[in-house]
Amino acid sequence: MKFLIYNLLHSRMAQALAAGAGGMLCISLLALLQNWQQVALLMAPFGATMVILFVLPDSPLAQPRNIIGGHLLTAAAGLLIQQWLGVDALSLGLATGVGIVLMVMTGTTHPPAGANPLLVMLTRPDISFLLTPVLSGVLLIVLFGVIYHRLLRRRPYPQRWF
Repeated sequence: MKFLIYNLLHSRMAQALAAGAGGMLCISLLALLQNWQQVALLMAPFGATMVILFVLPDSPLAQPRNIIGGHLLTAAAGLLIQQWLGVDALSLGLATGVGIVLMVMTGTTHPPAGANPLLVMLTRPDISFLLTPVLSGVLLIVLFGVIYHRLLRRRPYPQRWF
């Protein structure tokens, strides 16, 4: 029994360390590239994407379609509603709700992306926000996830592309 508990804890610790290392390396790489290229590649919701990508890589929520589509659609929803309605309590809720509807209707649900409309509306970036940090960031995240899971962890990722 003691051996079983030790193996369980050791296995959980190894999985936790591997997931933490993946998230750390991915965010650090984005930060280094951001500094080197002088272009935005990071945003807070990407931290939550790291949890899903590196802890639950087999989940539908961690697949490239969901990561890329979820972040793009919800950021676009925030940008559009900010432009059309401005920012107030109702428009903040509306942008979040529209982002959720878009993800569900397109099969691109990615929970961390649910924060994007709020981030967009509270910081009020221009339309270029969709290219940097959103699109460029998620493409690099997915690329890193493929390399990390396939080469370093020796496991299949993604389960499906689109």
